[in-house]
Amino acid sequence: MTENNFDIRGLSQAEVIAARERYGLNRFSVKKRSDFLTMLKDLAGEPMVILLLVTAVIYLIRGQNGDALFLALAVFLVAGISVFQNARSKAALDKLKDFTQPKCRVIREGVVVDINSDDLVVGDSLMVEEGMSVAADGKIVRSNDFSVNESVLTGESLPVFKDPLSENPAVFQGTTVASGLAVVVVSAIGNQTRLAEIGRGLEAIVTEKTPLELQINKFVKKMVVAGVIVFVVVWGINYFRFADWLGSLTKALTLAMSILPEEIPVAFTTFMALGAWRLMQLGVVVKQIKTVETLGSASVICTDKTGTLTENRMKLARLYVFASGQFFNADQPVDEDAKQLVELAMWASEPIPFDPMEVALHETYKKSCSTDERPRYHMVHEYPLGGKPPMMTHVFENNSGSRIIAAKGAPEALQAVSGLSVEDSKIVESAVRELSAEGFRVLGVGKGLVEGDGFPATQQEIRFSFAGLVAFYDPPKKNIRQVLEAFYNAGIKVKILTGDNPFTTRAIAKEIGFRNGDETLSGDELLSLPGNEIREKVERVNIFSRMFPDAKLKIVNSLKAAGEIVAMTGDGVNDGPALKAAHIGIAMGANGTEIAKDAASLVLVEDDLSKMVDAIAVGRRIYTNLKKAIQYIISIHIPIILTVFIPLALGWVYPNIFSPVHIIFLELIMGPTCSVVYENEPIEKNTMLRPPRPLAATFFNWSELMTSIIQGLVITAGTLLIYQYAVNKGFNEQLTRAMVFSCLLSANIMLTLVNRSFYYSLWVTLKYKNRLMFPMLAFTLLLGLALLYIGPLAKFFEFESPTASQIMISVGAGALSAGWFEAFKWVKRKK
Repeated sequence: MTENNFDIRGLSQAEVIAARERYGLNRFSVKKRSDFLTMLKDLAGEPMVILLLVTAVIYLIRGQNGDALFLALAVFLVAGISVFQNARSKAALDKLKDFTQPKCRVIREGVVVDINSDDLVVGDSLMVEEGMSVAADGKIVRSNDFSVNESVLTGESLPVFKDPLSENPAVFQGTTVASGLAVVVVSAIGNQTRLAEIGRGLEAIVTEKTPLELQINKFVKKMVVAGVIVFVVVWGINYFRFADWLGSLTKALTLAMSILPEEIPVAFTTFMALGAWRLMQLGVVVKQIKTVETLGSASVICTDKTGTLTENRMKLARLYVFASGQFFNADQPVDEDAKQLVELAMWASEPIPFDPMEVALHETYKKSCSTDERPRYHMVHEYPLGGKPPMMTHVFENNSGSRIIAAKGAPEALQAVSGLSVEDSKIVESAVRELSAEGFRVLGVGKGLVEGDGFPATQQEIRFSFAGLVAFYDPPKKNIRQVLEAFYNAGIKVKILTGDNPFTTRAIAKEIGFRNGDETLSGDELLSLPGNEIREKVERVNIFSRMFPDAKLKIVNSLKAAGEIVAMTGDGVNDGPALKAAHIGIAMGANGTEIAKDAASLVLVEDDLSKMVDAIAVGRRIYTNLKKAIQYIISIHIPIILTVFIPLALGWVYPNIFSPVHIIFLELIMGPTCSVVYENEPIEKNTMLRPPRPLAATFFNWSELMTSIIQGLVITAGTLLIYQYAVNKGFNEQLTRAMVFSCLLSANIMLTLVNRSFYYSLWVTLKYKNRLMFPMLAFTLLLGLALLYIGPLAKFFEFESPTASQIMISVGAGALSAGWFEAFKWVKRKK
């Protein structure tokens, strides 16, 4: 980051406060929606709430005021749970919004500071550089080879060069800086900007649902249809037997309540929002919630080298002077030719450097020069980085008209424009290989000559003389070997996509334990391949050198076409298309450009790739725990449904063993269990040793669904066995109901514990750290005992308190009907 303030004072703190009071914050004010009214509207459309209200009205009509009051209170409890879950989700998302607020750079009181874009005020001196997004409308007062892409406003994709003397020296919010640097005095913010007019149209955009969300919604709709069908059947059976249409309607509504799995959508929303919040705490900012469910499926990570695998703190390490053929260590005394090489490379850099290599060149020049020539020269022309391979050229001139034309870039690019002989080219290539083999990043340097006042259209038209090579060392990150090993253990392939040459990349790859890095492919080689060979090459090769935007995008799309779930890291302007195309675009938060952050779906706050290991682990944990929650819901709904339906359909002694009050009580227990307790479950120890799941895979395969169905049927068998036991013993309806209820409640508690893992035993999972699990189960148990043994409650629920032996039989049957699954897991582990 540059600290040069261009002798601009900027606003004082008092002026900032005054401007903010007058113009407000730099944000769009969209049409306000009442959260409370939205919540009421959503609740009014909930099938469970509708059923509860209808049943309460029926009880009221029949004079059963107590039952009607209970169900009315249940509406508030269901609403309370829903509001609580929504509040948790909203709070998590609001924190994410605050955290993802873009930054900008301003000059205030003569000091360059970084602030939130919201805090920008009219009159601020805004600094924008290559790769940044312009945060407000304003007028350019200082610039250096500045061009801006205004396609967001005009649709024109080519960058527009602007300076203070341009016909229209204005820049606009939302546009991106294509090259150079500028200082802009802000003239409009928030709703007053040109972009605000477009932004208002975004209110009508509806976010698309993810594949997983669609699968879950489809499943819930099927259950709703099943509920309607069964509701009609049960109403018909009851009415045929008892000729009481209101009573029959109540019984049918009871069954409809037992079928509706309204906990599933709530669980999904809660898991995703809280997952994003947990990732934020790890230093991974999720810009798109749908990314949370995709994380666990990542099968390939395409990573840049510089700043991701390495520390991006370039140090000038070696010099190669072409004229003498000599190598020098940059930190030791060098001859005049080597000093001139450093000076030429410095002139080929930006006057105010922010690239780590250019910073290193400026620092080395300052240490080695006897007289600093930089104040005496000013830039008169610049050719920005471009070409394949890339190079850049700067033209400086002093007051006497003396010129310096300097270029640097890929050694191949400088060789191509310097007119070297075949023999000289071989000598340079040998020097490049020697430096690259040591893991250095190598740039070629050339001196140009232009006759006359004009400049060629392209830098490649200038006559250059090849001056030599400058080599930088960027050490690998200390933890990168362990990070790569974690990816490999998780079945995730890693590919390096870099602009560097293949020799340097292979040397670094070998140093960090990168696997299968012997074969490399350049961007030009990739795009020259026939279409049918590209996918095969992209799948097989793991190191891609001399990459440019089109080549990166081609790799990402080829991997996607091959069925891979692609995560792509990037920090530069040129990474934008590939970041946008990848399933998971990952931008660097510290050194990444605003364009990269805007294109990505994740931002690593500390530019630390190890956080992606954590993020993938969180993604897999969320998916696994959501599965556990929904399998639990399916398993426990089956015995509730069948315990209500079978006695009625088969004409048993007590055909209506459960009423709506019993069903709603069980529903109130299950909701928090699945969406709160299971969400808090820790990651299982083998999660990051499994291969990634295919994103296209259905949420439940047939085997998993059958497991849940069988669990539910066995619990049903245990519950109905207790029913028949009580009837055969001659117990009355109230005691039979109490025993059946106790059996079902104990099965629910045991199922919650058993389903914490579908592989590890109960004795292992009891050691899992979940601060909510046992308090929630203890509360459920105490509440159940209260209903059975506290007189008024037992009377209201139509229970007769069981004896100690009766409750032990019921609880034992319930625990056994869910606990048998431990034997199944034992057999599974043995296999």
